[in-house]
Amino acid sequence: MKILKLTLLLTLLAVPAFAGDIKSGDELIAAMHKKYANKWYKTLTFVQKTIHHQPDGTSTSEIWNEAMTCPGKLRIDFAESKAGDGILFADGKISSFKDGKGGPARPFVHPLLVLGFDVYCQGPETTIAQVKGLGIDLKAIHSDKWQGKDVYVVGAKQGDVTTPQFWVDKKNLLFVRLLQTAGRDKKSIAETQFNKYVKAKGGWVAAEVKFYVDGKPTTSEEYSDIQADIKLDAELWNPEKWFTVDKNYFVKK
Repeated sequence: MKILKLTLLLTLLAVPAFAGDIKSGDELIAAMHKKYANKWYKTLTFVQKTIHHQPDGTSTSEIWNEAMTCPGKLRIDFAESKAGDGILFADGKISSFKDGKGGPARPFVHPLLVLGFDVYCQGPETTIAQVKGLGIDLKAIHSDKWQGKDVYVVGAKQGDVTTPQFWVDKKNLLFVRLLQTAGRDKKSIAETQFNKYVKAKGGWVAAEVKFYVDGKPTTSEEYSDIQADIKLDAELWNPEKWFTVDKNYFVKK
């Protein structure tokens, strides 16, 4: 077993020297990790304006305060909630907190954490397993254009925008787009875009995130007060301490 793991690791580390040599999603994930290995920030905080788009064209908005530890941990505090409502993603689970109570945790691997952040700060073999768990075929890869830039598309053939897939900017190897099936019958297409990247201490942050279902906007996120690699209390990701831990993590100290 140890020999097999070592062989897999060596294979993943044998990243093609040139971007044009990348022939699979496995190789792309390894290249994304290698480009930012030991450089990407470990913690991140930001204030998020969350805009909900209604079918009639109107919208509402709210403010969320968010903290992240890479890999795999994200805390969302609903800033306008007096009861301390929020959501916690940690250790492959999601927990919700409302009206002073925490609901039961359930298994959930956040695809945007994996592709937008964790891929750069965890072993490629872990990311590969998680992406496969999303139903994305890592053997299928092609080149395309996205917002005027050259990108890799993993999970589908040229022209196919209905099969689960993710898109990565070739120049900086940053995740820019995810397409997944949605709805009870899996006949709808959910799209997520990571836009307006800004630099953040050895890495990057998409300051705008947009969500669509069947081409119609559902939610937009706008990030401000972005702070990378600041010290965070480990108890922020302890569901038992949700209502008691100091929540002023988004204030620079």
